[in-house]
Amino acid sequence: MASFIIRRLIASIFVLFAATFLMYLLVSFSGDPLQDLRESSAPNKAELIEARTKLLNLDVPPPLRYFLWLGALFRGDFGVSMQNQSVNALLGNAITATLTLVTTATVVAIVLGITVGIVSALRQYTGFDYGVTLLSFLFFSLPVFWVAVLLKQYGAIQLNNWLGDPVISVPVIIGVSLFAGLIWMSLIGGRWRRRLIVFGVSAVATGAVLAFLSATEWFADPSIGIVVYGFLAIGVAVGVTAVSAGLRNRKALYASLIVAAVGIALYTPMMNYILNGMTLGVFLLLALGAVVVSGAIGWFMGAPDRAPVVRTAAIVGLLVAAFTALDKYMSYWQVYANSSRVRGRPIATVGSSTPGLGGNFWVQGIDLFTHLLLPTIAIILISFASYTRYSRASLLEVMNQDYIRTARAKGLTQRTVVVRHAFRNALIPITTIIAFDVGAIIGGAVVTETVFGWTGMGRLFVDALDVGDPNPVMAFFVVTGTLAVLFNLIADLVYAALDPRIKVG
Repeated sequence: MASFIIRRLIASIFVLFAATFLMYLLVSFSGDPLQDLRESSAPNKAELIEARTKLLNLDVPPPLRYFLWLGALFRGDFGVSMQNQSVNALLGNAITATLTLVTTATVVAIVLGITVGIVSALRQYTGFDYGVTLLSFLFFSLPVFWVAVLLKQYGAIQLNNWLGDPVISVPVIIGVSLFAGLIWMSLIGGRWRRRLIVFGVSAVATGAVLAFLSATEWFADPSIGIVVYGFLAIGVAVGVTAVSAGLRNRKALYASLIVAAVGIALYTPMMNYILNGMTLGVFLLLALGAVVVSGAIGWFMGAPDRAPVVRTAAIVGLLVAAFTALDKYMSYWQVYANSSRVRGRPIATVGSSTPGLGGNFWVQGIDLFTHLLLPTIAIILISFASYTRYSRASLLEVMNQDYIRTARAKGLTQRTVVVRHAFRNALIPITTIIAFDVGAIIGGAVVTETVFGWTGMGRLFVDALDVGDPNPVMAFFVVTGTLAVLFNLIADLVYAALDPRIKVG
């Protein structure tokens, strides 16, 4: 394994050197950094041209100039731009904005896409499968700029208008309830009598919830509350156990329920005392503590087979802690929405933050969320389609293998067959797609960043390329190329972890 990693890294370094050399020559010969000065009518035009030539070493031939750039790169310096700005500073700001935007969207798209694709494969040729297929092709064919504009119109402008008086009309309640009933009916499956019962129960439950939220104007001042929090914690404990270890594993179930009970017991002190005066460092420490304590509960409850119990308890602990944090964020929603900078229109359409907002950790978190919401949805809708189709096709291929039929013939449960045998092998081709996508997220979403006013890596690259500014372009290329190589190496290692038959050597 170590020799494989070393060989791949050495080969990758030579590939990066060759790629950066070719890219530098292409950028140098494709644009003229002095064009704007040559077309200028400034009286000191000659002095400006001479200064920029000296600044960017334009009097040196491009092949030799590359080695000057490479020497500075070894010192950690990407040089300066045409405007004499540090490329390191530009790159740092751009990476921060892109990571904030695209990483969130990519993670959510991967989780949702794989989950929906697996369920679609397990419900092949059902109404749910056909519906997911239709939506996948629809989202895949939508132009991202058109989706972004629609989201700004209906997801921000119209939604902000509605939030001024958040009453859900009766036709909307009926329509959403019927749609929810159809989704659950197709998802659960079974005989028609069972489907109709599921349809009726889910439609009535959805309608009742929407009517309650409308009557109490919940969207104006949202909250979870201890009662709903308790139901959510117990539901998460049972649901995660069913998927992760199976409800027959009583130790995992009891450990998860204990973790849920601890979360319910700590709800009030967390909301009223512990989470006040929060900072990012303390927030991350509390999240880590929730995972560690939950894992410890699973370890004490799980002997002799501790691994599935610890895993299940840790996941439940993280989700229960997330519900607590979500409720704390909700408690500051009115403070944020009614602030002088937001003025009752919380869903943002431009930029990554509200200028001069101020506020504590929770208010700043809400501000970040409202600015991330629309661009994240735009990216998710496009990425979700491909992940859904890939995961569905991969799982269907695996489910037809001989070893899956053997596992079923041995009497293993459907959960064990899917989770322990089929799912791991189905992830192998998906890992390749994810590795390419994750390696490319730093490249930024140029169109989305442009429509929503985010200055990220994509905008940095396009703006520099338009004026022939070589150093920002090369900084972009080095970061994206290095990440592409790194994540492809990680993908190779993940292959061996998912399937022991694959030997890395």
